[in-house]
Amino acid sequence: MSSRRYWLFKSEPSVYSFQDLLQEPDQTAWWEGVRNYQARNLLRDRVQVGDGVLFYHSRVSPPVVAGTAVVVRAGYPDDTAWDPSSRYFDPRSTPENPRWYRVDIRADRAFRTPIPLQTLKRTPGLEDMMVTRKGARLSIQPVTPGEWCIILELGGLA
Repeated sequence: MSSRRYWLFKSEPSVYSFQDLLQEPDQTAWWEGVRNYQARNLLRDRVQVGDGVLFYHSRVSPPVVAGTAVVVRAGYPDDTAWDPSSRYFDPRSTPENPRWYRVDIRADRAFRTPIPLQTLKRTPGLEDMMVTRKGARLSIQPVTPGEWCIILELGGLA
């Protein structure tokens, strides 16, 4: 069995926020709509049940880490790609040959105060986080165990 991994999942809060996740039945939802091959590969091949997730609100001012979640179902085909009425429809993806994947996550804990990107950028130990680098737009990003612990501490959850 592999050891627990950590991830940062980005979402625009106008599309889906951490508060929306908290309102879901059992505070659980699927993470669909990823349409980047590198992020898809992470969801399909690396993100596993029990992994920790930092829920990051992007495209807001300021962008923030809002809380944590846990992966409760590993990668499986994203069937929104097969639905012509979905904004995530992809006619090249089929049930026989799925192109896109998703995972299910469950809310864990909200940060007392969301952690702004600027705080991440100036916190020792987080200098190498992908989210702190200019131009790092990937919606699913790996987080090291050390970075995870620092962020929990910043959020008052350690």
